[in-house]
Order: sequence, then C-alpha cells, then structure tokens
Amino acid sequence: MWRLSRALGVHAARTSKLSAPWCRPAAFMSTLLIDQPQYAWLKELGLREENEGVYNGSWGGRGEIPAPKRGEIVRQIGDALREKIGILGSLVSLEMGKILVEGVGEVQEYVDICDYAVGLSRMIGGPILPSERPGHALIEQWNPVGLVGIITAFNFPVAVYGWNSAVAMICGNVCLWKGAPTTSLISVAVTKIIAKVLEDNKLPGAICSLTCGGADIGTAMAKDERVNLLSFTGSTQVGKQVALMVQERFGRSLLELGGNNAIIAFEDADLSLVVQSALFAAVGTAGQRCTTARRLFLHESIHDEVVNRLKKAYAQIRVGNPWDSNVLYGPLHTKQAVSMFLGAVEEAKKEGGTVVYGGKVMDRPGNYVEPTIVTGLAHDASIVHTETFAPILYVFKFKNEEEVFAWNNEVKQGLSSSIFTKDLGRIFHWLGPKGSDCGIVNVNIPTSGAEIGGAFGGEKHTGGGRESGSDAWKQYMRRSTCTINYSKDLPLAQGIKFQ
Repeated sequence: MWRLSRALGVHAARTSKLSAPWCRPAAFMSTLLIDQPQYAWLKELGLREENEGVYNGSWGGRGEIPAPKRGEIVRQIGDALREKIGILGSLVSLEMGKILVEGVGEVQEYVDICDYAVGLSRMIGGPILPSERPGHALIEQWNPVGLVGIITAFNFPVAVYGWNSAVAMICGNVCLWKGAPTTSLISVAVTKIIAKVLEDNKLPGAICSLTCGGADIGTAMAKDERVNLLSFTGSTQVGKQVALMVQERFGRSLLELGGNNAIIAFEDADLSLVVQSALFAAVGTAGQRCTTARRLFLHESIHDEVVNRLKKAYAQIRVGNPWDSNVLYGPLHTKQAVSMFLGAVEEAKKEGGTVVYGGKVMDRPGNYVEPTIVTGLAHDASIVHTETFAPILYVFKFKNEEEVFAWNNEVKQGLSSSIFTKDLGRIFHWLGPKGSDCGIVNVNIPTSGAEIGGAFGGEKHTGGGRESGSDAWKQYMRRSTCTINYSKDLPLAQGIKFQ
C-alpha cells in the first residue's frame, strides 16, 4: 500500500516529509509542533509525529444499506465533527492560514451538510410518471454511481469534502478523497473521525478512503475507470485537464473551478451595505475564496464616495495571527501566492490602473500582503479578466444597467455575482435571462458566504458543476427510466402495431 508520511513540522502552517525516525537527530524531533505543550490538542485528533497519508484500516464489506440507515451514519459523522469542531477549526487555521472563526465556520459547514443529508436520505427518489399504455407503470429509479473521487483545494480543506461526501454517502456511494498537499493533516484528521464512526457501526472505514499526494495522484484518479464520478475543486486551468481525462474514458466529472466575481452598486443602493459587503467579499479569507469579489462596479454618481469609504474601512482591518480572535485578516497560503499578488499589482499598473490602497507585501513574518484596491482600469483589461487568488479589488465606474450587466458577464468564469439596489424591476431583470449569467446571483448581499441549502456552483469556465443543496444529489446517482407491464397485453408506445 502506498503511504505518505507527514510530520507536524516547525512552521505553523506547514507540514514536512521526514526521513525514517531512526535517521532523525533528537534536536529535530523536539521541534515538532505535536511535541510542544501548546499544540497538545493535535493528539486529540489522532495525529502523531508521522501520519499515514492513506486510510489504512479494514477493506471490504458487501450488502445493501437502505438510504435512511445511511443517513443515520452521516448523522453520527456530523455529531463526531461537532464534538471536535474547536480543535478541527484550529487545525484548519494552522495549516491553511485563515482566521480561526472562519476555520471553525468551515467545520460547521460540514456539520450543517450532514444534518441536511440526513433529511435528504428519506426524500431522494424519482417520480411515478403517467404511462400512455394501459396496464403499465412508468417510473424513475435512482441508484448510486459507485465510487466518487473527491479532489479538494487548500482554501476550503474541510467544507468542500463535506459537501461531496455527506451527499454522496446517503446516495449509497463510497468516496476516495485527495485533499490539497499543503493541507494533508486536515485530511488525515477528518478521515480518522469518519473512519471511527463507520467502524463503530461495523462498517469498513474504507467507505471513505483517503490518499494524500500531488498531481500524479489526481491524474491517476481522473484516468481510472473505477472512479465513476470525479468531483474536482480547483483552478480552471487544471479543471480543464481533469475534464478532458475523465471525458476520454466517458466518465462523469463535477467541476467547481475559478470565479471572477462582481459586485454592482447602483445609485439607489444602501452604501453602508455596499461597503460592508465589498469589504467582506474582497478581504475575507485574504481573497482566497472562489467566491471572493474581484470586481466592484459603482454607478458614477456614488463611485468616489464608496471608494473613500472603502479605503477607510480597509485601514481599520485588524491584521495578525489567525488564532487571535480580534484578527480579521491573515496571511496568504504560500510564498507563490505572494508572488502572484505582486505580479498582478504590477500588471495592473502597467495597464493603467492606480493603486489607491495597499499593493505591497507587509513587513512582518509570514505571507502577509496588504489588501489592495485598484481604480482606473478598463473593464476589459487583461488583468481584470484574470483571476488572481489574492485580496485585490478592481473598481470601475458605470453609467447604466445595460452596460454594467454586460460587463459582469464578459469574463470567462460564471460563479458568483451581486447587485445592490432597491429597484424591484432591476432586481428581476438581474435574476432573469438578460441578467447575470452566473450560478450564484445575489441581491443586496456579498458574492461570498453561500448557504448549504442551495446548489453551489457556476457556469462557463467555472465548470457547470453543482454541490451541496437543492437537487445537487442527482449528480451522485444514475437515473434509470423503468417501464413495468402488469397487464397480459403488449401495447406498444405511439400506438404502433407490430403484428
């Protein structure tokens, strides 16, 4: 069995591959976080100095478990996560870098989707349809697809797996999870919790298996015909490669890819709501959400006032250690992200933009950058149409509804969008066929912060996949149309006589 040993290393948000224990000097061993008193809680998650990067328990099992019974297992998983929500949230913050309240909130999202899936387990199914033939019944039967591969990204290392696995499980599937290489300890800890619940119920923990690794593992999952559905969350560039590999074998894929999300504020908007929403959507998680607001369109009559208010709000953002409860803004995830941030700022300047706030790396330890506001760019500037996973907000003036709705839709991605207005006619235009072309279309709330009850996903280069609520469960099942003849005759459809 392939294994990847991971160790809790010196740096707060990093894990390191280590050599065999007998090769390590004692001085190095003492620097492991898990050996330090302030990190003793890591052991409560079942983590050790070295952690197997795959599920390594009992494999096998056969037989059918009714959907409501599957729902009961998922309910217990939710309860087990709820019991450890504080320390799991701390680990998310430690390894990913988001502030603690967001780390805990992310685990809460998994708990919430478990609760949702329990109810769903008694509701999934197809309709009984009227048959045109006497003595016949026409029904839809939904069955599990089989094995669901789940590849998740670093920015939501718990919640996205929860969206997929909880719903996939009540649908009757088994799961194989590959988390991001930079958040592998979270993957290990969550898998241990799930495996214990399964095994306590006399079920193999391998129902929800884990494999840690990089692109080679993802490629193997995409190409393997035994993976009946592959759910991939990540960049559009990699998502396109995944889609092609899965399609080549006529497999199924569920893609949650990039977003270049816009907030539009009209002249009648509540400016306090606009500023609060733009601040959260652009700066929350240090700009590393797929639903982060990257474009802000302001009616020309309110542009200057909103920009000035935003600058004052940005100046009050509390930056620091993500574990500090007073902090609202933490570091970027990697050094590479910092480089991408700096490159985007320089490109924005070259294309005619003016940095009115931020734009620099902060002079402090870690991957901290200043949340940034850029004005003066053309709406169709190359950098504006490029998703940069960093806290950069491009601000524009617009004159009318037709113009700005077109600008919202002109980017290749179609994930999230929002307008701020009190005009009911404009609201319903925005929601209709000539409005936003995104999968998430909001009014008077930010682009980020979706609830689990609705289907989450986007259009165009965002991939078209849907996860979480509504009828997203259908992606994890296969549909059969079934005709049952309970008569003694054989009438054919469309009245055809074949005698």
